Amino acid sequence: MSVRRPKLPIVVGVHALLAIATMAVLYPVMLVVKKAFEPGRQFALSPSPIPKRVTLEHFRALLSARGSHGELAFLQHTISSLAVAIATTVVGIALSCTAAYALSRFRFPGRKAALTSFLVVQMFPASLLMIPLYVLLHELGLLNSLSGLVLVYSTTAIPFCVWTLKGYFDSLPRELFEAARVDGAGPIRIFWTIVLPLARPGIAVTALFSFMTAWNEFILASTFLTDEGKYTLPVMLKSSVGQFSADWGQFAAGALLTSLPVMALFYVVQKYLVGGLTAGAVKG
Repeated sequence: MSVRRPKLPIVVGVHALLAIATMAVLYPVMLVVKKAFEPGRQFALSPSPIPKRVTLEHFRALLSARGSHGELAFLQHTISSLAVAIATTVVGIALSCTAAYALSRFRFPGRKAALTSFLVVQMFPASLLMIPLYVLLHELGLLNSLSGLVLVYSTTAIPFCVWTLKGYFDSLPRELFEAARVDGAGPIRIFWTIVLPLARPGIAVTALFSFMTAWNEFILASTFLTDEGKYTLPVMLKSSVGQFSADWGQFAAGALLTSLPVMALFYVVQKYLVGGLTAGAVKG
């Protein structure tokens, strides 16, 4: 049976619309890239995304800036952001995997209530939870500390991660678990040797979400951190844009450098995603 191909004008029209949509999405990003490499503190009035002059002065000024104690400010804030993001990812994956596995494969009293509570928590924005979180961190003595920020980020990321992983665990064939139990494997061994290897795509998505949540978050970090030396990168970038003056050149350069780790992590995780999703596509 022959497949009818669309006519050439339709194909050209669809590709033209997609190209226009892509340019509209990328245009603001190109303006930020332009400002990062263009001299001057303010944005140029020209709508062209191509800079007339190219300079690395904004990157040099950003990377050579010193903090109150003489340390390299951007490097210090990068280390703080990496520590918070990595710790949030590890805590989020560890707790989400175990919780999702229990909610997916076991039936126990309170299971539905736990799933509902995870869903209800996701309905509240982080700004609404700011005051109770502030009070809790104050009582625990974790205000103005990176560990307190990790605790806050983990609690906001875990509900979404649990639901994501539970859905993936539900899709795994039950025959594998039954065969493992026949061979004498217990729940813990099944979890480590069967569930986790098969769930790599879901875990990759969870890890990426947890990392991006901690890496890009600004409101909670600016509220709970008062020591300038502990600022994460988003808070540090905001400090370059004040009420009466704004150095948009350094802001754009910092935005580009801040996006590089997320882009690198996405491409690394994408490889595992594609490999995991296509592993069972061909029957042999």
